[in-house]
Amino acid sequence: MANTVLVGAQWGDEGKGKVVDVLARDADIVVRYQGGSNAGHTLELGPDRYVLHLVPSGVLYPEKLCVIGNGVVVDPLELKQEAEALIARGIPLRGRFWVSDRAHAVLPFHRRQDAARESGAPIGQRLGTTQRGIGPAYADKAHRTGIRMGEFLRPGWEDKVRVRAQEHGGSDGKEMVALLREAAEFLRSFITDTTHLLHEQWKKGKAILFEGAQGTMLDVDHGTYPFVTSSNATAGGASTGTGLPPKAIERVVGVLKVYTTRVGEGPFPTELKDETGELLRRRGREFGATTGRPRRCGWFDAVVARYAAAVNGVDCWAMTKLDVLDECEILRVCVAYEYEGCRIETVPAEAEIYAACRPVYEEFPGWKTSTSSIHRYEDLPVAARSYVEALCRLTGVPLGLLSVGPDRANTFRLAL
Repeated sequence: MANTVLVGAQWGDEGKGKVVDVLARDADIVVRYQGGSNAGHTLELGPDRYVLHLVPSGVLYPEKLCVIGNGVVVDPLELKQEAEALIARGIPLRGRFWVSDRAHAVLPFHRRQDAARESGAPIGQRLGTTQRGIGPAYADKAHRTGIRMGEFLRPGWEDKVRVRAQEHGGSDGKEMVALLREAAEFLRSFITDTTHLLHEQWKKGKAILFEGAQGTMLDVDHGTYPFVTSSNATAGGASTGTGLPPKAIERVVGVLKVYTTRVGEGPFPTELKDETGELLRRRGREFGATTGRPRRCGWFDAVVARYAAAVNGVDCWAMTKLDVLDECEILRVCVAYEYEGCRIETVPAEAEIYAACRPVYEEFPGWKTSTSSIHRYEDLPVAARSYVEALCRLTGVPLGLLSVGPDRANTFRLAL
């Protein structure tokens, strides 16, 4: 398999966890390159359901190496809990799961700071974060005051945590250190120089799958700022977040739902606040894997998808949740925006302008029959195939994979 970056091409929640799980079969290494426990990647294997926040989604293949890269911010308490839960379910981690010693730690005071900022902001200025401490941890990284995972391997980390805790709110840090000491001891054997490890594997010709979190429209530079996450969720983050050079990346796969969802605040031109939006939410089980919050649902936005394809250099799409549309009589696709009487065919930089944009739609017939039990692309209803092919035409990117249900088996691999 070519070294592949898997990136969300909407506002996150596109089904990246499932697609990683499918593609990991052909990879040797799966590496997370940004974000933190604000990610929620859901995997379903028959009756078994796994929700991963930090551990790469390839972990369900026991022979694969799984790596948390330096670009991720890691909550040691959450990672310990997640790792222990996987081990308890018979998923081995020793000798195949590694955490970068350069990754910054999310500490309890980061969570408190995140929650205080969100609850204290006026309604119109709230960002809708997961309140997992991600933004404050990245802020400390940028301020050069963060604590990195490798520091838990050396004596003296407790003193640094106490100092930082006092700087973040006056606590003496004793309780925090007590909580972290157990997690640090558990994680000690997993922390290593993953930059060196990945370079050695790359030199050996191993196939690497780079797993992104969130999505293009939440990228701190290219998303709907300020309603974004605090890291580069686009394909470029795969290099800076792992230490592998850009030339190590051979292919970019963009993941899209065949409709659109968003969690939290911010502009969303195709949002449906009617019965159709409720239908999509119910059939798609559109509730956040991290927070449980209901997702905002809307029609497919080809403007967003074209923008994501350009920013990431997407080679092919992995489209998910086609079966969610099985009951729709008519499907609508946003092909452009209208703003102050003008037609716009790209994503505006300013959130205020974007919020005032109105979608320009094309309509397509629905198929009104179940697709979830179909196992070949050719057996899909004609209208379903026509809809998918229209999405590819309108975005200028070919289809590589299509999903019609949550399980591994509900997946057609075309060009992947």
